[in-house]
Amino acid sequence: MSFKGKNALVTGGRQGIGRACAESLAAEGANVTVVDLLDCNETINAIATAGGMAEQMTCDVTDERAVVAVFEKYSFASNQLDFLVHCAGIIHECPLLETPVSDFDRVIAVNLRGTFLVGREALRCMSRAGSGRVILTSSDLAYYGRETFSAYVASKHGVLGLVRSWAIEFGPSINVNALCPGPTDTAMLDADNMTPEWREKELDIPLRRFGRPEEIARMATFLCGEGGAYITGQGLGVNGGSVMP
Repeated sequence: MSFKGKNALVTGGRQGIGRACAESLAAEGANVTVVDLLDCNETINAIATAGGMAEQMTCDVTDERAVVAVFEKYSFASNQLDFLVHCAGIIHECPLLETPVSDFDRVIAVNLRGTFLVGREALRCMSRAGSGRVILTSSDLAYYGRETFSAYVASKHGVLGLVRSWAIEFGPSINVNALCPGPTDTAMLDADNMTPEWREKELDIPLRRFGRPEEIARMATFLCGEGGAYITGQGLGVNGGSVMP
């Protein structure tokens, strides 16, 4: 596939799945804007070294004014947004009875409010153009839950609600889907330092390993291409079979 002349915006692009998505889209020829709370110099340099085109913006996705400002600047520069891949997010593990409401609020703010704000502004841009692809990031945990992860699971289940609602509201011209990764070998998972109990979870996955960021990115890239033209409103598991809904 070729995305030459297409414009993509990727959040959470400093590392992990977000960085892999930015690099994958750029490798297919898209002009990529990488957004993160911190600088994305390594991502930008990697894309440039591979011959791709990318720029970066910093933004706190929980800040409405900051998110609106990013899209106002983006629209002024490119006039069209073809792809949004929203990967910005945090993880949280804590037994419910020990979880302060401030922790719950923070997880919801980043993972759900941030998704709402970024998705809303992306869809505003795409609606003007009459086309686009929106790919959000949920989780395999959104399908079955897990002890000590209730705040995180609630936030990711909420993302699926946004996907299903937006797919109906903005069809037929705009496709909206979510990636639902299983455990993926990123800094967020911190596989090198995980407990033996967590390491044993690899054995519960039919493919007997954690995913790699580039494997998740391939699905995002597929959804942006012609292969994803008839897919919308879905949470797509890229999880080695850890969940089979």
